[in-house]
Amino acid sequence: MNNKTAKIYVVDDDASVRKSLARLLCSVDYQVDTFSSPQNFLDLKQYEHPCCLILDVSMPGLSGLEVQQKLVSNNANVPIVFITGYGSIPMSVRALKQGAMNFLEKPVDRSELLAEVEKAIQLNTRVDNERAEILAIEQHINSLTPREREVFYLVVKGYLNKQIAAQLEVCEKTIKVHRARVMEKMKVKSLAELVHLNELISPDQRISQLQPYRV
Repeated sequence: MNNKTAKIYVVDDDASVRKSLARLLCSVDYQVDTFSSPQNFLDLKQYEHPCCLILDVSMPGLSGLEVQQKLVSNNANVPIVFITGYGSIPMSVRALKQGAMNFLEKPVDRSELLAEVEKAIQLNTRVDNERAEILAIEQHINSLTPREREVFYLVVKGYLNKQIAAQLEVCEKTIKVHRARVMEKMKVKSLAELVHLNELISPDQRISQLQPYRV
């Protein structure tokens, strides 16, 4: 990955730490934004991607763990590398359980930090791609007519065209037309692909969890 496309956010109340980390990250071509307070970072609300947050644990006002919790609550895809001079095992366990990449002690080893940032950027990119794929699937599903959604429901449940036609009380030829339209709108060429797409989205959005449409 080209580092020039990645944004690294650094949040630390120590100006010398911010300057040192910014210099290190810029030396390997990352784009860097630094913040002296957690609230200034949170005020951004939207973050450039791919990205990584290097976050101090102990700061005036909000702690690093509180910042992490806010990001998790907002479903923000911002991987975090914690750094601290006053860490504890319970702190690190809590941070890692909430999805932090790592919990590093100051003074931070340069090579270790850069390795963690690279892993965070790769993770952020993968999650972004997965979210984009799911969004596209949901948009395809929303493009289906009510009848097409019903046919989709029965297809992914394993019904054959003849069985679907009998259940919906229409001719098999009509079901074949609806099924072809479903495949076209969902951008797939096989039943296996259709089932796979349905399984990728959240359970409450899956066609197989919905009640069939009835006229």
